[in-house]
Amino acid sequence: MSTTDKQAEETPGKAAGGAGPTGPAGPETGPRPRSVRVVLLALMIAMLLAMLDNMIVGTAMPTIVGELGGLAHLSWVVTAYALATAASTPIWGKLGDLYGRKGVFLASIVVFLIGSALSGMAQDMSQLIGFRAVQGLGAGGLMVGVMAIIGDLIPPRERGKYQGMMAGVMALAMIGGPLVGGTITDHLGWRWSFYINLPLGAVALIMITAVLHLPAKDRSKAKIDYLGAGLLTVGITAIVLVTTWGGSEYAWDSATILLLIFAGVAALVGFVAVQRQTAEPIMPLHIFNNRNFSLMSVIGFLTGFVMFGAVLFLPLYQQAVQGASATNSGLLLLPMLLSMMVVSFVAGRVTTNTGRYKIFPIMGSGLMVAGLFLLAQMDTETSRLTSGLYMAVLGAGMGFLMQITMLVAQNSVEMKDMGVGSSTTTLFRTLGGSFGAAIMGALFTNRVQDEMSRLGGSAAGAASQSAQLDAASLAKLPEVAREAYQHAVSTGTHAAFTLGAAIAVIGFVAAFFVKEVPLRGGGPQSPGETPAAEGKVPQAA
Repeated sequence: MSTTDKQAEETPGKAAGGAGPTGPAGPETGPRPRSVRVVLLALMIAMLLAMLDNMIVGTAMPTIVGELGGLAHLSWVVTAYALATAASTPIWGKLGDLYGRKGVFLASIVVFLIGSALSGMAQDMSQLIGFRAVQGLGAGGLMVGVMAIIGDLIPPRERGKYQGMMAGVMALAMIGGPLVGGTITDHLGWRWSFYINLPLGAVALIMITAVLHLPAKDRSKAKIDYLGAGLLTVGITAIVLVTTWGGSEYAWDSATILLLIFAGVAALVGFVAVQRQTAEPIMPLHIFNNRNFSLMSVIGFLTGFVMFGAVLFLPLYQQAVQGASATNSGLLLLPMLLSMMVVSFVAGRVTTNTGRYKIFPIMGSGLMVAGLFLLAQMDTETSRLTSGLYMAVLGAGMGFLMQITMLVAQNSVEMKDMGVGSSTTTLFRTLGGSFGAAIMGALFTNRVQDEMSRLGGSAAGAASQSAQLDAASLAKLPEVAREAYQHAVSTGTHAAFTLGAAIAVIGFVAAFFVKEVPLRGGGPQSPGETPAAEGKVPQAA
């Protein structure tokens, strides 16, 4: 153990990661140390790595396929990464709880960078798929590490200040990713879409190693729940494959999909049984006894469902129906992302100043339902200004929810469970995104193909493109076929967003059951309010 880590262990309140004399969960007055702000900058770089990668790589995929071949296996470049990320997320969170967050987080960055370097050196599609899986293993620890370390550094009451920063990083990744990916691929080659992670990751590694000092954990005798980790990995993998393959690679009633569903359910049932018996479960079930934590998991799942669906279909609608260029596809989401960033910042500041937050899940869920309902009304005559306003409403709803769900979830678990609490919330959001993309995508594609098949002739030929025609390709079609295709896409968009609005209603109802438990640490206390003891959480059951 280094001298600085020993000092941090002896006087955690004075460490860069401390939060005053009572430790990470305790109350604090006065400005935070400058070193904490430096750590936050490094954490935001790591968060950017996790979110930017898929955006950049997605733009480079046509070039990658052109050089490496293997078009039939193209989907696995994305699926391997998503599977590894989802399956490893809870494991990284638990390892951080057991052995200390700093070392585990640094290890996840190193794994991610190794996977990035290997992916850039891949010589065929099989190698690329395997190396993307390695990269995904590391990515599973990046978001969880960022959220859990912020949970250690900053009490929930103070954490709202930084929501705008995190929302800004997300917006930067979604807007800048496709632009950066296209520029890198055109001027440096597709391999640099992976190599670009190396300097960013190196900066994050150096800054975190030098500045982050958290209280050391002496839990080396704890045993890892290998059986639980294995069962959870099988269950998550089966779920992701069902949502990825169902209705596209295989029919929903095919033997492959049914076998995956059976395997997934059996593995998750076995996982729950193991978690009830093991001493150090990967996902302690007692965290779900807290009403707020369970509700935030549900709302996070629904937010992921809606957000990934919106990000998938809005650019497609604007390209196919409104004639926008695919080159600047990230800019098409600007109204939604800017609205999300501004609202997240305002909600965070209000939460920090007042300690109140229950109204935000209610407002966020309500605006999300309204935004999706408005987007479902778009047709071939909807202007870009009108669709931009609709996106801004949806973005405001997500802005109220994106960080508040994590803040309330972390406030609902004990400090010793901060890692698994953060990873569980992240996992539910990830799985929600997987379900959203799959279910809304299947509905969208079926409606488009149904509409096109009714017309026959040249219009039916466009249906074979599976709703992937861009503005340039559409311009080459006969006018009748083009108008028919645009009508079909708007019909598919209507169906997808109507489903999203119906799903979001569940989150709106769930938000009313959130109990406003005082946030730990920071800010003045209300009359009669007593701070939570360090490591203990007021129950919202």
